Amino acid sequence: MTKNDDVELAKDCPTRQLLEILSEKWTPAVLYTLSEGTQRTSEIARNIPGISKKMLTQTLRNLESWGMVKRKIYQEVPPKVEYTLTALGMRFTEPLRLLCVWAQENRTHVRRVAERRNQK
Repeated sequence: MTKNDDVELAKDCPTRQLLEILSEKWTPAVLYTLSEGTQRTSEIARNIPGISKKMLTQTLRNLESWGMVKRKIYQEVPPKVEYTLTALGMRFTEPLRLLCVWAQENRTHVRRVAERRNQK
């Protein structure tokens, strides 16, 4: 066993499964953006520079299937769709915000590492 006896990383372990979801490129950014409140697809896209419409749609669908995001469709012309975090999604943003604080506190190091990775 390891020092973290309470956390196993077997293939069917919830911790590992969650980490696999989080490792998807846009998932943390979408969750963080939605933690600010209900938004339409275009608003989310504006808040996340560089995300394509396809990737945003895919990420929202994945989060919806995990029960972290709720989609509400309004029957109007043109159609209106809004996304909001569920209670589960909101609860998850608590540790996500801690990661963001850590990134800000260590931004010089984070930027340096990112620059090195981009040079490869």
